[in-house]
Amino acid sequence: MKRLSHLDAKGRVRMVDVSAKSVTAREAVARGRVRMTAATLRLLRAGRGPKGDVLTTAHLAGVLGAKRTGELIPLAHPLALDGVEMAFAFATRPSAVTIEARVRTTGRTGVEMEALTAVAIAGLTLIDMLKAVDRTLELTDVALWEKRGGRSGEWRRESRTPLARAVTRPRSSR
Repeated sequence: MKRLSHLDAKGRVRMVDVSAKSVTAREAVARGRVRMTAATLRLLRAGRGPKGDVLTTAHLAGVLGAKRTGELIPLAHPLALDGVEMAFAFATRPSAVTIEARVRTTGRTGVEMEALTAVAIAGLTLIDMLKAVDRTLELTDVALWEKRGGRSGEWRRESRTPLARAVTRPRSSR
């Protein structure tokens, strides 16, 4: 088994020292989905959420989540982010909103956790803003889909998974 980088020689948890790593351009894409009833999806598509502009609020929450990842995930490095893009797509079978976050930085460590956090926080915000009309809301399928940069180079998730079929071109909430 590969040695875990967040453990020292004695098995204690530690923050990885990245000071010897090269500064490179890095990017990560994460996706997730919020499932809901068909009636809730119709309400969302019509822009009639009970708490106001749901997608814009979720968009902003996702960006904020990415920026705050170093504060939320104990061993994540606080990073200066160069860009965070959020996109949302509607699906009707099953009724859902798919969320995509694309995060970029130039640094010594990747932005995978920032992309995942952006999706999770945007999804939780959708749930918070729609829970008054739908108690069945579920945040599901949060996963890393792509990463670029650093020593390990490029990685992509296989496109044969259900979420890949659900999202072809997410659209920005703006």
